[in-house]
Amino acid sequence: MTAPPRLSPFYRLVSFAEIDSTNDEAKRRAGAGAAPGTLVWARAQSAGRGRRGRSFISPPGNLYLSIVLRPDRPAASAAQLGFAAALALGDAMLPLLPRPEGLRYKWPNDVLIDGRKVSGILLESQAAGEGRLDWLVVGIGVNLASFPEKVDHPAISLAAAGARAVTVEALLEAIAGRFQFWYERWREEGFPPLRAAWLARVQGLGERIRVRLQGEEASGRFAGLDEDGALLLEDGTTQRRIGAGDVFPASG
Repeated sequence: MTAPPRLSPFYRLVSFAEIDSTNDEAKRRAGAGAAPGTLVWARAQSAGRGRRGRSFISPPGNLYLSIVLRPDRPAASAAQLGFAAALALGDAMLPLLPRPEGLRYKWPNDVLIDGRKVSGILLESQAAGEGRLDWLVVGIGVNLASFPEKVDHPAISLAAAGARAVTVEALLEAIAGRFQFWYERWREEGFPPLRAAWLARVQGLGERIRVRLQGEEASGRFAGLDEDGALLLEDGTTQRRIGAGDVFPASG
């Protein structure tokens, strides 16, 4: 029998063989008063979700987890923890890859290997009074053994990328440890150190991109991130701040 993941005292592990969605279970528990650090892990999901309600295919063999947090911060800052999750994923995957230089971050919260999506991150939160966060759930899915074929952005798994073999439990341990590191750094120092680390490995900085928004599409040069994590898109002499959208190459 496989040993359970070894996690720091910050975490409280709740595990399932299969569940509808780790994010939905984490939200249910958060609403019922679950402590920060509650980590919901499932070996499969029957109703996994990605950003904007997209279906997230969730067969056994991959990693699905959600973490309950209760940072006493403005609700507007919640999106910054998507960057913390991406950095944690990158830190955990880099030692496994035959070509670490192929790992890149894609705004707002994807991790790519050789241009193909290996993971997804979903943030969901509830505000308390005066615009503060009551709770935040960080959902993470990693294509460890398999990946979906028919998706908007080409996907890949760690196995298909030639990564060193790793168990789901060991990857969960590594991601949880690195997420705690970046989360605590965010709480102590704010967003700047996360922003700098993320930009050091971002895909497409300085290049022309397309951003699919609700009801429109914008294009321009990816000029970086602002101090809150929004994408800065330059087109000629104008610069546009974009808080949410899907990024694609300028061509294709």
